[in-house]
Amino acid sequence: MDLKLEKLKNFKPRKGTVLLVVMDGVGFGKQDESDAVYLAKTPNLDKLLTLPNQVRLKAHGTAVGLPSDDDMGNSEVGHNALGAGRIFAQGAKLVNNSITSGEFFKSENWNKILEIGKSGKTVHFLGLLSDGNVHSNIKQLFILINKCAEAGVSKVRIHALLDGRDVPGRSALNYVNPTEELLNKISNEKGYDYNFGSGGGRMITTMDRYNADWDIVKRGWNAHVLGIGRKFKSASEAVNTYYAEDPNKIDQYWDPFVIVDNNEKPIGTIEDGDAVVMFNFRGDRAIEISRAFEEENFNIFNRVRVPKVFYVGMMEYDGDLHIPRNYLVNPPKIDRSISEYMCGEGLNTFAISETQKFGHVTYFWNGNKSGYVCEEKETYIEIPSDKIEFDKAPRMKADEITDKTIELLRSGKYQFGRINYPNGDMVGHTGVIDAVIKAVEAVDEGLGKLLPVIDEIGGIALITADHGNADEMFTESKGVRTPKTAHTLNPVPFIIYDPNFKGEYKMATLTTPGLTNIAGTILNLLGYENVQDYDKSLVEMS
Repeated sequence: MDLKLEKLKNFKPRKGTVLLVVMDGVGFGKQDESDAVYLAKTPNLDKLLTLPNQVRLKAHGTAVGLPSDDDMGNSEVGHNALGAGRIFAQGAKLVNNSITSGEFFKSENWNKILEIGKSGKTVHFLGLLSDGNVHSNIKQLFILINKCAEAGVSKVRIHALLDGRDVPGRSALNYVNPTEELLNKISNEKGYDYNFGSGGGRMITTMDRYNADWDIVKRGWNAHVLGIGRKFKSASEAVNTYYAEDPNKIDQYWDPFVIVDNNEKPIGTIEDGDAVVMFNFRGDRAIEISRAFEEENFNIFNRVRVPKVFYVGMMEYDGDLHIPRNYLVNPPKIDRSISEYMCGEGLNTFAISETQKFGHVTYFWNGNKSGYVCEEKETYIEIPSDKIEFDKAPRMKADEITDKTIELLRSGKYQFGRINYPNGDMVGHTGVIDAVIKAVEAVDEGLGKLLPVIDEIGGIALITADHGNADEMFTESKGVRTPKTAHTLNPVPFIIYDPNFKGEYKMATLTTPGLTNIAGTILNLLGYENVQDYDKSLVEMS
C-alpha cells in the first residue's frame, strides 16, 4: 500500500538533499587517553559541535529495544531504530521474553530438536560463546543445554565461536571454563556425553557477513562439520595454548580448533540425522553458515560432505529470503519504515556504504527487509570492503563513500540520502588505538568534503552515529589498562548542518532523545508532518 504524509504548512523545505551521515561507532567518551574520538584531529566535527541545533542521543539499551540499559547498542538495532521511527523489542529481549513465558519450549521446532536428541543422535549448539548480548548470550545457551539434559538428550556438542569483540579481548576462559563445568557435570551425573566439538575466533571462523570473506565460513564448516582444525583434548586447553603462544592476539582472531579423543579422532563432527542449533539471535553473521547448511545448490566453496541435519536458527535471520527455514523465536515485525513513506510520496532517495555496513543502510534501515522498497525511486550503492584486518587499512572506503555521495548530491535528483562510514566501529573493534584515531580522522575528512557540497546545493546534513565504540578504547583499574573492543554505552551526536537556517525551527525538549527520534526529524526537514505514531521529532517548527 502507498503510505502518505501530510505537508507542513509553516516550513519550506530546502532545495537540496537532506543527507543523513552515520559515523558508525563514534560516540561521546570521557575525553581522555581512552577516547580515540577525542584524540583524533577532527576540525570538521569540532566545528559542527559548535552549532546551535544539536543534541546528544541515547543509542543503547531500552532506547533501541534491548532488555536493559546495561546492554550495548549495535549497528543492527541502531539502523532498525533509525528507519522505523519507533522502538521495537530486539534480539536478546525477544528471546528472553520467549524463554521466560515458556513459548520457546512449546514450539514445534524445539520439540523436534529434543526428539532427535532422544533418539540417540547428537544435538549441536553453534554460536558465539559470550555474554556480550549483541549476537548471543551464554545464559540462553545454558538454559537450552539444561533443557536438553532434562528431556533425556544423551549427546550434545558445543561449537564455540570465541568473542573478544563485544567482551574483553582475552576473556574466552570466562565463558569456556563454566561451559566445560556444566557439560562435565551433566555428563557425570546423568551418564550422558556432553562436550565441546570445535571452536575458533569469530573473525576467522564462521561469522562472516555480507559475503565479505567466505573463507571464514569455509574454515568454520571444516571445523564444525568435518572435524578439520588444530587438535586439542578440551576447549580450555585450546585457549590456554593459544594464549601462551601469542600474548597479544585477542580471542576473535584465533584459528579453528577441534576437540579429539585419545586416538586423535574428532569427537564433534556433524553427521546425518543430527540437529544443529545456531544460537546467535542476531542475523548478519549467522546467515552465511545457515546457507551452507541449507542450500542444495550451494557452490561458494566445496563443502566436501553435506550431512542431512535438522538445522534451526535462534531467529529468522533474513525475513525475505527466509534464512533459515526453521527457527525458534519470531523476529520483530517492523512495519511502515520511513523508506515506505518516502516511496509513497514519490521521493528519490539513495543509500551508500561499503560492504561492512551496506546491509545496515538498506536491510536493517528498511525494517529487516531485503531488496528495494521501490526500486524505481531508490539508488543503493555498495562499495566493496577490503578483505583485511581493518587496523591495517583504517581509512577503509571512506574516500570512495564520500566521492560517490558528492556525485549523487550534485546530480540534483535526490531529496534524501543516507550514508554510513564504518571506520569508527570496524577499526574500533580491533582495539588498536592508533589505527582507530586514523579511522576517525578519515571520517572527519569525509565530512570536510561533504559540507561544502551541502552549501553548494542548498541542502541539509544530519550528522549522527548508531552507537559508540571508538570513544572508549580501554578501561583502567588500579593502573592496569585493559583494551576495550566492544561498543560503549555512551551517547552519540545529532547535529543539524543547515546553511540556509533562518530560525524556522529549534531543538525540541525531549526527556530521553534517542535514535528513533531521527525519522520524524528527517520528515520535518523534508517538509512533512511526522507520522502520528512515530517517536517525536527532535525539532519544533517555529
